[in-house]
Amino acid sequence: MRYGHAFWGAIALVLAPMSAHAQGAGSAQIERGRYMVLTGHCNNCHTAGYALREGNVPEKDWLLGSGPLGWRGAWGTTYASNLRLTVPAMTEDTWVVYIKTFKPRPPMPWWSMKETTEPDLRAMYQYIKSLGRAGQHAQAYLPPDREPKQPYNQAPLPPQ
Repeated sequence: MRYGHAFWGAIALVLAPMSAHAQGAGSAQIERGRYMVLTGHCNNCHTAGYALREGNVPEKDWLLGSGPLGWRGAWGTTYASNLRLTVPAMTEDTWVVYIKTFKPRPPMPWWSMKETTEPDLRAMYQYIKSLGRAGQHAQAYLPPDREPKQPYNQAPLPPQ
C-alpha cells in the first residue's frame, strides 16, 4: 500500500510532539545530572585542577580523572578515575547497582553516593555519558609501601 505526502505529513505531526517531549525529558535528565555532578562535588576529585581553579575549568575537561594528582594515606595512593571512560563502559542499570554497592578506597565518599537516589544516579549517568568518551584511564592504585610520584595529597598530613 502506498501512502501519499499528506499521510506522512500527518504522521510527522502526530510524532513530533512525542519526539520533542522525549528530547525535552532527556535534556531535563541531563541537566539534572549536571546539577548532581556539581552539587555532589564530583569535579573536586574527578577533574584535574578543578578545586585549585575554584571551578574555572571548561566543561569539556570535566570528569577526566585526577590526572597525576594522587591521594596518599594508610590505604596507599589512589587516583580519581576518569568517569568519561568508566560510565560509558556500563549500562545505566549497571551504573546504579555499582554506585549503590561499591566501597572504593579513600578519599571517595562512597557512603554519600550510596544515599543518592536512583533517579539522581540515572541522571548523573546520562549527563556523564553525554559528555562523550575522552582522556586516559587513571593511574593505577599504589599500595602503602610504594612511594608515589609527586604531586599527591597526604592524609593525614605528616607531623612537622
